[in-house]
Amino acid sequence: MMQILWWIIVGLVAGWATGKIMKGAGYGVFMDIVIGIAGAIIGGFLMRSLGFVGSGGLIYTILVAIGGAVILTAVVRFITQKKS
Repeated sequence: MMQILWWIIVGLVAGWATGKIMKGAGYGVFMDIVIGIAGAIIGGFLMRSLGFVGSGGLIYTILVAIGGAVILTAVVRFITQKKS
């Protein structure tokens, strides 16, 4: 149960920060959490692929989640702009 709460908190912080970094129309609180969690997964995968292994601390986790969420948001915006 604590792990799910941890994911939600990290997702919320990462989603909020990504919204501030990427500037644009927000997705709402629920989607910010989803984007933050997905960003954490993407960021963690990319960091492991590049050979970085974090200790799993709060700051590291949030920074990796923000990085992944920024990449995810940029890709989604790129795809949706191409369709328009």
